[in-house]
Amino acid sequence: MTTVATHLVEALVDAGVKRIYGVVGDSLNSIVDAVHKNKKIEWIHVRHEEAGAFAASAEAQLTGNLAVCAGSCGPGNLHLINGLYDAHKTLAPVLAIAAQIPSIEIGTDFFQETHPERLFQECSDFCQLVSTEKQMPRLLQIAMQSCLSRGGVSVLVLPGDVAASKMTSGELEHRIFPPRPRIQPCASDLKKLADLLNDADRVTLFGGAGCSGAHGEVLELAKRLQAPIAYSFRGKEFLEHDNPFATGMTGLLGTESGHYSLEKADLIFMLGTDFPYTAWYPKKPKIVQLDIRADHLGRRSHLDLGLMGDVKSTLEAILPMLQSKKNDKHLKACQKKYRETQESLERRAQRNGNSRPLAPEHVTSVLSDVASDDAIFTVDTGMTAVWAARHLRMTRERRLIGSFNHGSMANAMPQAIGAQLAFPKRQVISMSGDGGFAMLMGDILTLAQYELPIKLIVYNNSTLGMVKLEMRVAGYEDFGVDVKPTNFAKLAEAVGIRGIRIEDSSSLEESLAAAMKHSGPVLIDVVTNPDALALPPKIAAKEIAGYGLYVAKQTLHGRFFESIDELKGNLP
Repeated sequence: MTTVATHLVEALVDAGVKRIYGVVGDSLNSIVDAVHKNKKIEWIHVRHEEAGAFAASAEAQLTGNLAVCAGSCGPGNLHLINGLYDAHKTLAPVLAIAAQIPSIEIGTDFFQETHPERLFQECSDFCQLVSTEKQMPRLLQIAMQSCLSRGGVSVLVLPGDVAASKMTSGELEHRIFPPRPRIQPCASDLKKLADLLNDADRVTLFGGAGCSGAHGEVLELAKRLQAPIAYSFRGKEFLEHDNPFATGMTGLLGTESGHYSLEKADLIFMLGTDFPYTAWYPKKPKIVQLDIRADHLGRRSHLDLGLMGDVKSTLEAILPMLQSKKNDKHLKACQKKYRETQESLERRAQRNGNSRPLAPEHVTSVLSDVASDDAIFTVDTGMTAVWAARHLRMTRERRLIGSFNHGSMANAMPQAIGAQLAFPKRQVISMSGDGGFAMLMGDILTLAQYELPIKLIVYNNSTLGMVKLEMRVAGYEDFGVDVKPTNFAKLAEAVGIRGIRIEDSSSLEESLAAAMKHSGPVLIDVVTNPDALALPPKIAAKEIAGYGLYVAKQTLHGRFFESIDELKGNLP
């Protein structure tokens, strides 16, 4: 008998889905059983549904294919929400199966009753309840097609009894159609763009994730315009490598050179980026934005021209319309600033190489050196992202993903699970602070269970470093950010994973290299400096004042207690 669950699993297989990430539960039983009987798809038993959603998001981002996660009724599928928010904001095509209580009980405040079709609306493009088996072929088709055509999340809410029921309808049952359109602006808009670029003296290109697959076209544009190329964090993996025009990132995680190249332009051409921080956009230059999604145009800054199109096709169309610029003063000034910035970063990493606790900049620089040229890095939110942004060096084959739009902690290890399952022969490296790692630490057991050879780098400074810095910059004394020191290497050993503890620089390179060569999973617990300071490329006066206020408070606070101790010592 073909049940709704059987049909669901067979349709996923036909769509190219290789696995479903989830935690089993009674409302999912028929689906899990259908997976068990189908030899072309795998159930990945994560320890927390949030980890499953993050893993699915990573798989979808890295492959461009549909990825699937599932949660049982009530708390089970609610645990998916944070990972699905991340997937949706990243435009990763993820289908979530949110199991539901028996259909006859919906609306009675039954055990574990929630209403996922309402709760998931904000983190999905399509979210519908399958209330009868007759709806299943069409709703599943729409859900999958929506993921792939729009980019982002679809949610199917499926009561357990409906999933177990017999299929009687095959209406609109057919394969999905992955869209591969070429989108570019109309001729008149291309003419406006060409005029703006030809008339500008100092053009800076600012690229994001939309530059994926357009490396050659972006470099040709930069050459034609004598333009430096700055990029967002999501654009780093696509634009940093093999790029003589690169000038680095801007924003809080960026560098002085990236910020400089934007500030000194008279026209900024934004390519496939929706960089969210309005305070980092220069006020004086003209700004042109090209994006595949028209609703992204002008959301962050004023625009002189907004264009809908994909980067590769649009640049192919515009390049023949552009005059080759002879004046390269702007480009050379930005390149000089970039070289100075990179030299400064390298000096800082090397200067702090012998410190104890270890300098996280040095750790990341060495990690970049020993990692494979095709390594996939997953990066946790927080200070770890700063070190990755500044000290990881991209190659043509390396990938770098994180929770760059949603900004969630605890994303790195679960994303590494999805990355390693999708690319079992590639080196996958998860970079976490101890705070982010501990938040979803239970899924280290997933690495052990599936023997995934992921390399977990834990920057262990016993504090929430980014929050601590934010407090200090605001003038507060940091409070509630420090945690009891933990030896995570011993924890890894306890669950059957190789653990390496690094407390000084003498063994850093050797230990990291050995970890990369190990055939199974490894946790590298690196004790790092909790007070490592990451300065943004521009610092406002109020931030300087805030940090000064923090120092003053700390000094006075310490002196107060010293005085109390002196007073106690003088008492009879």
